[in-house]
Parts: sequence; C-alpha cells; structure tokens
Amino acid sequence: MSLTDILNPSDIAAALRDCQAPDSFSPKKFFQTSGMSKKSTSQLKEIFRILDNDQSGFIEEDELKYFLQRFECGARVLTTSETKTFLAAADHDGDGKIGAEEFQEMVQS
Repeated sequence: MSLTDILNPSDIAAALRDCQAPDSFSPKKFFQTSGMSKKSTSQLKEIFRILDNDQSGFIEEDELKYFLQRFECGARVLTTSETKTFLAAADHDGDGKIGAEEFQEMVQS
C-alpha cells in the first residue's frame, strides 16, 4: 500500500507546494492540506506504518528529516530546525521518537 492509496495525490501535491521553501514546513498545515487530518484512526495507523521507514514502531528524528520524501521522491529534506520542532510537537513522552498514538494525536488535534 502507498500513501496515494489513502490520500488524494492532488492534496499531497498541494501540501508539498506549501512547504517548498526551507523552514516553511508546518506539520499541522501539512496534515490539513494533505487530507490526513480527516482520515480515520485505522487510516492514520496505515499512514504511520508507511512513514515508519525501518518498521521499528516509531518515527525517529532521522526518519522525520525525510518525511516529505515519503510523499514524493523529489521533495526536499526538512531542515534541522523543522525536524526538531516537528519531533518536539509530537513526542509527548519525551523518548526522542514518535509512536503511532503520538502521531495520531498530533494529526487529529
């Protein structure tokens, strides 16, 4: 399964266009524009599984850096600042990584 099986490709493209410039990425805006914030819990679990590149059950800082590239190969890498801000916003238990529940909570808030 791919992200385009769950999300509309034109919504993904619009979300990526909105954050092309370095330090312009806003997770909340990306989730809304891409349509993620309207998806069911089971769909978000599947999106998380796809984004969890190493299938560890967590999205770590290294995976977050390449977050946009999971949606489109040619997308830019998140800046260090964007990556750290994204991680801090989602990592509620302070373990330095984002679990599936933390991801769902962030997307749906």
